[in-house]
Amino acid sequence: MKIAVFSCRPDERNSFARFAGQYGVELALHAEPADMQNAGDARGCPCASILTSPMPRGLLRRLYDLGVRYVSTRSIGYDHIDLRAAKEIGLHVGNVSYTPDSVADYTVMLLLMAVRRVRAILLKSAAQDFSLAGVQGTVLSDLTVGVVGTGRIGRAVIRRLSAFGCRILAYDLHESEEVKKYAQYVPLDRLLAESSALTLHMPATKENFHFVRRETLAKMKDGVILVNTARGTLIDTDALIEGVESGKVGGAALDVVEGETGIFYHNREGEILGNRGLAVLQSFPNVIVTPHTAFYTGRSVSDMVENSIRSCLLFAGGKKNPWQIV
Repeated sequence: MKIAVFSCRPDERNSFARFAGQYGVELALHAEPADMQNAGDARGCPCASILTSPMPRGLLRRLYDLGVRYVSTRSIGYDHIDLRAAKEIGLHVGNVSYTPDSVADYTVMLLLMAVRRVRAILLKSAAQDFSLAGVQGTVLSDLTVGVVGTGRIGRAVIRRLSAFGCRILAYDLHESEEVKKYAQYVPLDRLLAESSALTLHMPATKENFHFVRRETLAKMKDGVILVNTARGTLIDTDALIEGVESGKVGGAALDVVEGETGIFYHNREGEILGNRGLAVLQSFPNVIVTPHTAFYTGRSVSDMVENSIRSCLLFAGGKKNPWQIV
């Protein structure tokens, strides 16, 4: 079977070569994201593997017309794909899973950096200001940490947090018995009211859009710390900026932001970004922004490539596919 691979990064090529041989598939590798022009290279491929580039109706229709029947995105999130259009066209869609350890480690790192005011310390040190003014931190064991979303990554974060001795509150529509060993499930409003720090681990769904907004911020403690390694659309950027400026939000550590597509994963040095919210957030000494790199470890990249190939093979073989969404 032949798979058309789009947005193939240099760091993925070795994994693609290794797993293509292991699973006996032929690959058509493209460094660029799929678009209306290069989609023609998918002709004769029943499956296509993509990254997080936008997949609107027109592009999905073109792939379908070329014979593609399954699109596998090498990411957990799939909000970049027009799922409604895919269903109407008859094009099937799947995501992948990868080790939760990469994002879980990164989440705890960001939380620690936020509560210890590491961005302010680095900014001062870079200017040769080595005084203690404005950089006093907080001990994590003194805090109550709220975890919203207890899927694979949320659970891995909770396991790590349990070692720090902090009180952990959790919220999810589906409770996990494993989580109950380390954390207490509580209603969402109680979690918002009692958490000193909040970390988000939910998918980007219509229901979760702007989960953090003016109304939810009003329910939180003054000086709350926010961590987001999930999806940028979970937080209303304007509301967050207002919260930081008013002191309602004591700090934020964000690996994802609204409108990051076309900015993150590109070198935009010396350019005007065209994302005012991101520019403002980066100006705050108590806000950490990283470019959607929480997942980015060698093991995760390998998992993403392998599971995309496996997902395509399962679909083509008519077998049960744990990654298929549509």
